[in-house]
Formats: sequence, C-alpha cells, structure tokens
Amino acid sequence: MLDKTNVKTLDKVVVRFSGDSGDGMQLAGNIFTNVSAGLGNKVSTFPDYPAEVRAPQGSLSGVSGFQVSVGVDVHTPGDLCDVLIAMNPAALKQNIKFLKAGGVVIVDIDSFKESDLKKALFETLDPFKELDIKAQVVEVPVTSMTKAALAESGLDNKSILKCRNIFALGLVCWLFDRPLEGALRMLKGKFAKKPAIYEANAKVIEAGYNYGNNIHASVSTYRIETEEAVPGVYTDINGNTATAWGFIAASEKSGRPLFLGSYPITPATDILQELAKRKDLGVKALQMEDEIAGVCSAIGASFAGHLAVTSTSGPGLALKSEGIGLAVIAELPLVIVDVQRGGPSTGLPTKTEQTDLMQALYGRNGESPLAVVAASTPTDCFTMAFEAARIAMEHMTPVILLTDAFIGNGSSAWRVPEASDLPEIHPPLLAPNAIDEAWQPYTRKDEDLVRYWAIPGTEGAAHRVGGLEKDYNTGAISTDPVNHEKMVQTRREKIERIANHIPALEVLDPKGADTILVGWGGTYGHLRTAAGELCAEGRPVAFAHFNYINPLPANTAEVLRGYKRVIVAELNTGMFADYLQAKFPDLHIERINKIQGQPFLVSEVVNGVKKIMEDK
Repeated sequence: MLDKTNVKTLDKVVVRFSGDSGDGMQLAGNIFTNVSAGLGNKVSTFPDYPAEVRAPQGSLSGVSGFQVSVGVDVHTPGDLCDVLIAMNPAALKQNIKFLKAGGVVIVDIDSFKESDLKKALFETLDPFKELDIKAQVVEVPVTSMTKAALAESGLDNKSILKCRNIFALGLVCWLFDRPLEGALRMLKGKFAKKPAIYEANAKVIEAGYNYGNNIHASVSTYRIETEEAVPGVYTDINGNTATAWGFIAASEKSGRPLFLGSYPITPATDILQELAKRKDLGVKALQMEDEIAGVCSAIGASFAGHLAVTSTSGPGLALKSEGIGLAVIAELPLVIVDVQRGGPSTGLPTKTEQTDLMQALYGRNGESPLAVVAASTPTDCFTMAFEAARIAMEHMTPVILLTDAFIGNGSSAWRVPEASDLPEIHPPLLAPNAIDEAWQPYTRKDEDLVRYWAIPGTEGAAHRVGGLEKDYNTGAISTDPVNHEKMVQTRREKIERIANHIPALEVLDPKGADTILVGWGGTYGHLRTAAGELCAEGRPVAFAHFNYINPLPANTAEVLRGYKRVIVAELNTGMFADYLQAKFPDLHIERINKIQGQPFLVSEVVNGVKKIMEDK
C-alpha cells in the first residue's frame, strides 16, 4: 500500500502513456485501464497512434499515445493528463502539451542520449529546460532496470527491450495503488502460448512496482475515488468489440443467424476479427476480396434469412453504395457499420472525424432512403448495434450504423447485460400458414408499410427480388411512371414511420436554460461534460444528444423550438447542423466545428459556447 504521508486523493486521474509506435504503449494503457475498471473505477480511453506502418524509430512522426481517465463521473479521456509517461524524447516533445501544470512526467532517462535528442529535433542537450516544463520530472532508468531484471532470463536483447513498457506499467500501478494481480492475469492471457515471455513480463512488472516503492519519498502518489457499482459482471470493452457483441445479441434475440461479409479497413477491421472468433455462437464471418463483394455477400445472406451485416469505414461506404441501393429497392434487412475516420480518400486512416454523415444520409443514386443511427460511447456501440439490427429486421430496410475511430478504438467500463435485460426482436417472417393467393413479394403487413420476409424454402413463397423497380401490387418488374412514384414515396414513408418505434429525444435541462447544446455520435462525453461545466459556472445550458438521425426522434422539433439558442457541436464542417436547419428552417442554429482528426477538448466546447452566448 501507499505511504499515506504523500498521497493526493482525486475523484478522477488522467494518465497518458507515450512512446515509439513499437514501445507497447497501447498494451500498457489497456492493461492499466482493465485493472482500474476491475477496481470499480469508471474509465474512458483515447488510443492515439500514427498512420505510418512503422515510422523511423525515435522520430516525432512515430510517436504512439494512449490516454485514459479513471475515477468517478468519467465521460471523456480528459483534456490534459495528471501523469505523462514518455519513453523517449520524441514522446516527451509531442505530448508535453497534454500535461497539466504541476503534473508528473516519468521519462526513461536511458533513452535521452544525445543521438535520441537529435532524432526528436531538440536543439539543446537539456530537453526539460528547452520545453520549459512546469512539472515534477521523474527520471527513471527504465531500460537499464529492465535489462537488470531479466539478466538471467535467457532472452535475447531485443526481447528484453520489448518488456520496457511493462516496467513502466508496474511503476504506474504503484503510483496509483493498483494491485498487480489483475495485470498479471491479463499478461498471462496474452502470452498463454509463450510462457517464457509471460514470466519475463511478470518479473519486470514487479520490478517496476518495487522501484516505485523505493522512490516513494520523492514523488507524489494518488488515491482515486470509486463509485458504488450495480452488482454484475464488468469488463473494459472497446467500441468495435461492443459493436460485434451487439450483433451477436441481436441474432440471439431475433432467432436469425448472424452473417458478416466484410473487407479489412482501418479502423473497422476489429469488428470482422471479433466476429470471426465466434463460430461457437453460430456466427458466419467472411472476409471477402473487396468492399463490393462484402456488401453483396451480406445482401445474399439477408435474402436467405440471416441477420446480415457488413462493416467498413468511409472509403468502403462509398464503394458499397450501389449494393446498399439494391438492398433499399429489394427492401431487405441489412446493417452497414461505418467506423468513421478522417478523409477524404485515404485521408487520416487512424484519426477520428464525423465527416461521413451526408454520405450515410444521401450517398446513393436515385431516391434511396434508409435508416441512420449513431453510437455515442464505446459501450453504447453494443446498444446501437443491437438497435440497428432490430430496426433493419423489424422494418425490412438497410440501416447505417455510424461509429468513429475515437469510440471504436476507445474503451469504457461496461456491465455485461443479462439476456433477459434485452428486448425481443420480431422480424416480419412470412409464416407458411399465412400464404394464400393474395400474397405477393411486396405485400405490406401493417400501417408501418413493412413487407414480409419470405425465407427461401418456405413452401408457396417462391419469389424474385432485384434492382429493377417493382409493381406495388404484384412485385413484377414495372416501368410505369405513376407506379414508380408510388414506390419511391412508399419506401420513403416506411423510413419516416420508424420514428414511431424509437425512443424520444432526452434532454438534460437545468432550470433557467435558454440555450441547448446539441451533438450526435461519439462527441457525447465531451459535450455532456462541457454542459456540466457551464452550468457549474452559472451559465445554464441544456444538453441533447442524438443516436437516431434518420428518422429523427418524433419530439425533436418540440425540443429544439423550446430554446432561444441551439448550438450544434460536431467533428466536421457542420453536417448535422445543416441537416437540422433543412428539417426545421424556422430555427437559427449556431455551430461549433473541429476537423483535425482529434476529438473535442472539453475546453474547446466550453469556450465555443461562451463565445456564442456572449455574441449579441
């Protein structure tokens, strides 16, 4: 346990691991996050790594980072960190701007030789003075201590150096009073097939922890408050994994087998990889030769009666557009996951943005309406994947699920739901005993204009679907102009009526607010925190966040018209603001926008709202 004479107690703490892209910062950060979540802390993470496969070692462009906030009432990874771990000069130079004044910097001083400083473009041999660091600097010989700990291990020098991150992790676990048992379990799981590597890392993490005990008089340590948790099974989960699990749950609750047809693309590939592991649950995951094959294979699976999914990012969504249009006109259920990243074209493949909204809403030829939903946090990816599947199957339509790199790669503590907690999904399956001479492929079952799902092999339900326009009554190919207009309007109206089956828009509304801050998707945590800070300053600001985008919740107009000032904050040039302005032209909508491949800082949103409120 910590020496209680030198302990700071905080409700939340932000730690940033940084080093070369080969230094294992993501692994160290993930283990620390999992250990903290297991202790009852709320967690929010931000993995930030370069797009280059392998930038030159020690260079500024090759720095990889992992920031995590742990504690109570945590909604973001934090604007600035309390503790920065820098494994080399480049990591220090690139990340010192994220450190709070008076924070702690832990550096591997063995990696601060003159040659290392030159690689990071320092002009002097004193990087701490050159950067004018106003923080407590802890110089730790991480490399030499790791070598000493593993001197008798029999490992080669390259393998020993790969353990430096785990020494740093052990030191951080000591700094925050994290027991090593949880970290050791994770290491044992990761290196289950390499016992020698596990033993080496187990020895090194203890060496890092013990080193912390030896320097306890010279550095502040921290105790982090915890929240009372609802009993249950908890895990730290990232958004892409949660998305995959949401589809598995939807398959179970609908009784429809799950099929994923996909093609690898950053940052969505983890969804394909996670579902490929789940053959034990009946999941069929196929890596196709390209994006078009991915969506077309999913459409075939949908026709055959499967919960069909295809996953991608922005460039792949563009390639899938014709196939998605086929699913629209055939009125087949299909979920398209778009884990958004910076663009256009290849753009910033490892960075986050919300710049695919207009493509999701309108990026297809002809009148091609479909449902669009968005996840707001890593754990919400489970909920919205389940919802996307429910809407797709119950309303016989393609649904685009928008997540992004920030929440797809980021993680949060999550209570695994019981199966009984999840609602049933009721696909409109055509029952054999309901077939009569009046049934046609586009016979609509109720006021929601949803056609029946006739699974191939159902006796008496042989039918054809395809990309050519259909006769409203018979389902036969038709080029009649009046019929075409009727079908266009019917498909559009079917999507609009989904609003009767989604939740109303919720509002956090403090007393006296005449301004509402609005967001959608992965900006939730930053905007909610910003609204809370503004209210605490005596500037009451309401907050509403959208998960359902097309159609919008039925009470959207009522909510927005209840405020004098509507401010939409998003990571693009104003796409959702434009969309709302077109829907509700009587509103005057203000905007806060950022397009830097990075999530908002809470301070950016707070300052943006203040500027708008003060601008008469």
